[in-house]
Amino acid sequence: MNAADSIDPPNDESLARDCALEIRRRFADYHTRFRAITQRAKRRFEQREWAAARLDSVERIELYDLCAGETTAWLETTLGTRVTERDLWALIFRNYSELIAALLDQEMNKTFFNTLTRRFFKTRGVDAAIEFVALDIEPTDAITHPVARHNYIATQDLVALFRRALEDYPFAAAFADAEACAQRVALAVTQRIGHWGVEPVRALELLETVFYRERRAYLVGRIFGDERFAPFVMALVHDEQGIRVDAVLTERDHVAVLFGVTRAYFQADLATVGDAVVFLRTLLPRKPIDELYTVLGRAKQGKTERYRHFFHYLDTHADECFVHADGERGMVMAVFTLPSYPLVFKLIRDRFAYPKEMLRQDVMDKYQLVFKHDRVGRLVDAQEFRHLRFQRAQFAPAVLDELLTSCRDSVIEDGDEIILIHMYVERRLRPLNLFVREAPMHLVRTAVLDYGQAIKDLAASNIFPGDLLLKNFGVTRHGRAIFYDYDELCLLSECRFRAMPQARDESDETVAAGDWVYVGQNDVFPEQFLRFLGLSEPLREALMETHGEIFDVRWWLAQQERIKQGVYADLPPYVDASRVARN
Repeated sequence: MNAADSIDPPNDESLARDCALEIRRRFADYHTRFRAITQRAKRRFEQREWAAARLDSVERIELYDLCAGETTAWLETTLGTRVTERDLWALIFRNYSELIAALLDQEMNKTFFNTLTRRFFKTRGVDAAIEFVALDIEPTDAITHPVARHNYIATQDLVALFRRALEDYPFAAAFADAEACAQRVALAVTQRIGHWGVEPVRALELLETVFYRERRAYLVGRIFGDERFAPFVMALVHDEQGIRVDAVLTERDHVAVLFGVTRAYFQADLATVGDAVVFLRTLLPRKPIDELYTVLGRAKQGKTERYRHFFHYLDTHADECFVHADGERGMVMAVFTLPSYPLVFKLIRDRFAYPKEMLRQDVMDKYQLVFKHDRVGRLVDAQEFRHLRFQRAQFAPAVLDELLTSCRDSVIEDGDEIILIHMYVERRLRPLNLFVREAPMHLVRTAVLDYGQAIKDLAASNIFPGDLLLKNFGVTRHGRAIFYDYDELCLLSECRFRAMPQARDESDETVAAGDWVYVGQNDVFPEQFLRFLGLSEPLREALMETHGEIFDVRWWLAQQERIKQGVYADLPPYVDASRVARN
C-alpha cells in the first residue's frame, strides 16, 4: 500500500466546504474578469477604438456562461457520480450561505450558485434546499455603503462649477476646449431648469465611475436647488478635435431612454453594483430594479430581479389571469401577458404556419443575435427563462388551450400546475398597428415617422428586421418605435436587395404585383415595403417625404457598402434638444 492509498477520502462536510469555497472563488474570478473587460472601456474611448469596444461588449456578455461552464466542469470532475446528490448539495448550499453572508453584493453570488444547481438538477420551479429562493433576495436592503461620488458646492459662477467637474475626470486624450465645454454646459443648465424660477443651483454630485457605451462617455449624477433636484448627465464624445461635451440631460424621461432596455449595456467599472442601483433609482424612480441591473451589464442578476418582482406581484394578484397580448396572433410565437403588469411572455410554437420556413433553433439563434448585438435603441431586450412553474388557474382558458395545443414542446402539465420549460420575457409595448388606429393623429404621425427612423437606425447597425409590418413594432411610453418580432430578423449584410424588374409583357401586368418575379430566400424588394403597411394616404405621404429613401434599393445597397467597409453610424441615445450649443 502506498502513501496515497492510506489517505482517507474527505467526509461530506469537508467536501461541501471545499466546493463552497471554490464556487465562491470562481464567482470572484468572474467578477474580476468582468471588471477587467469593463476597464478597457476608458482606453477604447480615449483611443477611439470603436470596433474593439463592440467586441468587448460581446466578450463580456458571453463571460457569465463561460465562467459558469468552467465551474460546472470543475464540480463534475471533483464530485464525480455525486454531482447530482441532493443531500451533498444541501451541505454545499449551507456552507456557501455562510461564506457570502457578509458580502455587499451577495445577491449576485446567490444568483451564480443558483445557475449551477439548476444546470445539474434542471429544477422546475424552486428547490429551497439547494438554491436561494429569488423571492427572498432583496439586493438593495443591505446597501449601507454609499456609491463613490464627487460633490460640488455651487457658487454664482456655474462655468467654474462645471470646469471643476470636468477636471475631476482626466482622460489620456485632451479636451478640445474644456473652458468652452464648461460654458456650454452652464448655459444649457440655465436654460433646462428655467422652470425652477428664481431658485438657484446649489450643488452638483456626480458618480466617480464614468459610464461608457458605444462612442460616448457619461458623467452621471444629480443637480440640486434649494428644494428640488434633477437628474444630471453629461455626454462626452471624442472626435478628431478631441473630447468635448456633446449633450446635457436633465429630464427624467431623457435619462430613462438613456438607461432603457432597448440599448446595449453600459461599461461602468463599479466595485459593487447594488449601491449604484440604489443611486440610479433616485434619478429614475419608475425604472424597475431588474432593468437597472441589466443595463449595467449584470444581465443574470437582472433576470433574478425580474423573476422576484414578478412573482411577488403574482402572489398578491392571484385572481388575475394571463390573457393573450394585444395584437395579431403570431405564426411563430404564442404571446400572453398579465393585463396589469408591463411584461409579455413568448413561447415558440411547435410548428410554424406557411410561409415561415425556419426551425425552432433558428428562432432561438435570432434572439441570441439580438442579445449580443448593439440594439441602438430599437430592439427590446428579451430575457430567456426556463422551467417556471405557475398555477393552472392563473391562465385564461383560451391561453391555456393555445399553449397546450401549439406549444407542447415548451409546456408540461403537472397536476394543478403548468411548467413553462422555455420562454422569452420582454417589456410590453403597444403594437404600432394598434397605436395607429387608436391614438390622436399628431401622436400617430410622430410614431410613424419614428418607425421610419427606426428602420434607418437598425440598418446603420447592420440589422434588417426582415418583416417591416407595423404589427412587429411597438411604441414605448416615450413615443419611440421599437422592433420586437425577431423571427425574420437578420444581418443587413446577408440580404440581397433588388429593384423590381419591369413587366415582360402585358400578361405579367395582369398578375398581382410582383407575383411573376422570382424571389430567392434572401431577396428584398424595398419599393414594395409601402404596399403592405396599411397606412392612410396622409401618413404614407409623410413617411415618404421624411424617409422615402428606405423604399429605394440604392439606399440599401449604399448601407451594405458602408457596413462592408466597417463604417458604423454614430447614433446618439438622446434627442437633439439635449445637445449643447456649439459656437
